[in-house]
Amino acid sequence: MPTTTAKPDRIGARVPHEVYTTLCRAAELTGATVNQFLVQAALKEAHAVIEQEEVIRLSRRDWSWLLELMDNPPHPNARLQSALRRYREAKRDDADSAFDWEL
Repeated sequence: MPTTTAKPDRIGARVPHEVYTTLCRAAELTGATVNQFLVQAALKEAHAVIEQEEVIRLSRRDWSWLLELMDNPPHPNARLQSALRRYREAKRDDADSAFDWEL
């Protein structure tokens, strides 16, 4: 059964000579080619950025506080009740619109 392998994508960049020299030196010190070094460094940074944007870290105290609020939510205050009334009115006023409020 033949296997197909996806052709790898290509990334290129033009950099000042001083930057290239620094990258070459760092790559050599790690035993990698410049391309390998660049991809490894960029991937490491990409993972860090994604984690920073997608992961929420809480202390034990804050985690306990969040769980407590989820288990025992406070009663709605006046501002929340007012917002709910306005939402229901807007929903009722848009009943014949194409927007599906139930999704």
